[in-house]
Amino acid sequence: MEHVHLAVEEEDLYSGYNDYNPTFDSEELENDVGFQQAVRISHGRRPPVSTDYSVTSYFARIPLVSSMGRTMTGAVQDGAARPMTAVRAAGYTSSLTRGSTFDPLGQSRGPAAPLEAKNEDTPEEKIKILEKKVNDLIKESCMAQSSGASQLALEKAKEAGRKERTLVRQREHSGNADHINLDLTYSVLLNLANQYANNDMFPEALNSYQVIVKNKMFSNAGRLKVNMANIYVKQKSYPKAIKFYRMALDQISNAHKEMRIKIMQNIGVVFVRMGQYSDAITSFEHIMSESPNIKTGFNLILCYYAIGDRERMKKAFQKLISVPLGVDDEDKYLPSHDDTDSEMVIEAIKNDKLHQMERDLKVLAEKYIMTAAKLIAPAIETSFVTGFDWCVDMVKSSHYVELANDLEINKAITYLRQKDFNQAVETLKTFEKKDSRVKSAAATNLSFLYFLEKDYDQADRYADLAMTADRYNPAAIINKANTMFVKQDYEKAGELYKEALRNDSSFTEALYNLGLTYKGLNHLEEALDCFLKLHAILRNSAQVMYQLLLEEPQQAIEWLIQVLSVTHTDPRALAKLGELYDGEGDKSQAFQYYYESFRYFPSNIDVIEWLGAYYIETQFCEKAIQYFERATLIQPTQVKWQLMVASCYRRSGNYQRALETYKDIHRKFPENMECLRFLVRLCTDMGLKEVQEYATKLKKAEKMKEIREQRGKSGREGSARSRREGREGSAGSTGEISKYTKCLFYCVSACVFGADSGHSSSSNNNNKRERLSAKMRSLPGSNEPYEASSPKEIDASYVDPLGPQMERPKTGAKKRVEDDDFADEELGDDLLPE
Repeated sequence: MEHVHLAVEEEDLYSGYNDYNPTFDSEELENDVGFQQAVRISHGRRPPVSTDYSVTSYFARIPLVSSMGRTMTGAVQDGAARPMTAVRAAGYTSSLTRGSTFDPLGQSRGPAAPLEAKNEDTPEEKIKILEKKVNDLIKESCMAQSSGASQLALEKAKEAGRKERTLVRQREHSGNADHINLDLTYSVLLNLANQYANNDMFPEALNSYQVIVKNKMFSNAGRLKVNMANIYVKQKSYPKAIKFYRMALDQISNAHKEMRIKIMQNIGVVFVRMGQYSDAITSFEHIMSESPNIKTGFNLILCYYAIGDRERMKKAFQKLISVPLGVDDEDKYLPSHDDTDSEMVIEAIKNDKLHQMERDLKVLAEKYIMTAAKLIAPAIETSFVTGFDWCVDMVKSSHYVELANDLEINKAITYLRQKDFNQAVETLKTFEKKDSRVKSAAATNLSFLYFLEKDYDQADRYADLAMTADRYNPAAIINKANTMFVKQDYEKAGELYKEALRNDSSFTEALYNLGLTYKGLNHLEEALDCFLKLHAILRNSAQVMYQLLLEEPQQAIEWLIQVLSVTHTDPRALAKLGELYDGEGDKSQAFQYYYESFRYFPSNIDVIEWLGAYYIETQFCEKAIQYFERATLIQPTQVKWQLMVASCYRRSGNYQRALETYKDIHRKFPENMECLRFLVRLCTDMGLKEVQEYATKLKKAEKMKEIREQRGKSGREGSARSRREGREGSAGSTGEISKYTKCLFYCVSACVFGADSGHSSSSNNNNKRERLSAKMRSLPGSNEPYEASSPKEIDASYVDPLGPQMERPKTGAKKRVEDDDFADEELGDDLLPE
């Protein structure tokens, strides 16, 4: 009790508040007998007198007195219970009797009655439910459009329109026509019109917009005429588009300045498409005076260029480079090592969406300025060099100073396009003392130029210089790797290509050349993996798909079909596909693709030979004649094709034409024994008098051939014997014999080969077309002399020096990778930077 203080008048009212009062210790309430008894009995009843002088019993015997001397409400006086009106809100009432339980929360009354269920059959509830469905359908339509499902979005929009009309009818039926939700109707019609436009259903979209525009109950609906004008632009109805843009412009107040500027920009673009450059210039000039921006400035330069106004082009370029971008300086994103808090903030914002937007805007502005400078430089002055210099000076005086060096590099590229390589090299060499970024770019281009000129040492030197200036420049690394590839150092080239990919994985040239490097190392699995990765990036690249022919024939056929889906008219791909089908035994498909290849490129001797052999094999000799005649035009010194033409005439029964053809061949190649044999046979069959003459010539030719073979044999034996006897010290007499033999052999050879130079060149290159030649030797009628003879007499010697047209390097190098089963591959170096 020493801590209990009663509030009496003579004591300080504010004393004792900092002392702990055990009366308020709730943890000991369970052990307090007086409190527990008070809970069990009714409130206000004094507990029986007890000798227990605890805190509770003490307070029960002493009436509580307020600080003002008044007995407190609810205190027990004379055994009567006074109503506790001050605590009625806690559940106490004056009507409680003795024996009632303490239930301040009213839990003894049982659970509350259930809520009254809504009656959904009322018209108001039906209308609310239908409105919710319409809003949900509009939301679903918009979400479907954002995910690219245009057709689904249109279906949802149509369904929302149907339900909205049902809603209006229900309101009219219930007598609430005055409470129609116009905002909901507007949303439904606008969404439906937009979805029609997104699905290219322009007439329906225009009708929907027209419904909104003509309804006077919709405020600001005139702005939708901009959407209608956009549709007319897509339909190329430019006069109507201009009309609706201007109508929309009239209905938009000057307070919406940005909207008006965008509409005027659209009007200018439409005038450009109509070829009315003067009207377009008027619109663009007004925009540049009111609210200049990069796109409008660039369009204005294009219009001045179209009308050839040099002075206004210069002024427009100056306006373009002075347009404020509203982008903060990049220096604010540099980390501050002194302040940790600011460094954390910079780390958080340096790659956020706002900074990305600023970077994109700056890149776009630089692109427009560079393009405009390259466009007007040759037009504003008498020479493009003077024009470029003026543009460089203007850019240096603006806040785009870093673009000046890029313009200089573009001047060098312009020299390249004009085939002035010396000036290009001189211009690029001026960057050797500039900063590292520009120096690396210039050295990369110099390496590329020297690579094209096959000066690989200089190309290697400048590639090293570019890598020294910027070790992470992937273009420089690729050029260095290409020089290694040319030197057949495939291991080093492969490592450099991998390094370029580590620095910039988007460099597809490095991945393509790495695949070629693996082919050079005969690592076909790794090469195939590279080309498959590249195909996943460049889905429509014919070059990449052609490299995937490393797989099995059936898979190679599938890849070639995909190649032809991209390049429909490539004759090399068609011929390769025909070859694969021929190897699989499908002659009809092979003929189809060989014939298409011949149609697009009728000078491929391999295709001509296959088609001629196919027609002979199928007993259509008349059709084979045209192919062998074309082969004769391509290779006039090859007797094989002329003999095939004559043979086709003879097989088809046109003996007179065959005889004339053989005679013509004999005049061109008088020593050809195959021609003489057929002349003897035909003259004999036809009973002509010239048979004896041709028989005599045939005998002389055969005898000359025997002499030539004997002299050649004896000359080789004499030379061997001369060398052997010379070592033995007796070379005198043998030397004379050898000298005589060699002299006689050369004389005979000069006589024979001088008259048949074409036949000689054919003999030196037999086995070039072993497969087709073997096929032609096995054609019907093989018992005839010309078909049973040695391949040396009739084999072709033409070799196409070019690989497939689509098998070109990714850039410019000329190193070939040889493969017996596939066409030649070429390595490419880095392209000039754009």
